[in-house]
Amino acid sequence: MTAVFWLIEEIIFLYTWAVIIAVVMSLLMQFGVLDTRNRIVWAVGDFFERLTEPALRPIRQFLPNLGGIDLSPLVLILLLRAASIFVRDTLKPLFL
Repeated sequence: MTAVFWLIEEIIFLYTWAVIIAVVMSLLMQFGVLDTRNRIVWAVGDFFERLTEPALRPIRQFLPNLGGIDLSPLVLILLLRAASIFVRDTLKPLFL
């Protein structure tokens, strides 16, 4: 059972990093640092966008429009951190 909780925490950790990488890549693409005409750059950016967009879309619906500033990745990272703490401190002691 410990392995299951470890796996859940690792998945949350990796998804948090995926959100961070998606945000950084998006910023670098918008400022022209990364060339989206490069097939590898485009594929990596598309992968991270497809990975994170389903979780970010519902959050964007609840956040107010701040004129080009997207705070949904920050909210998602905070929610993922809260989920990790919940798994570690609440669920794990119940089952072990």
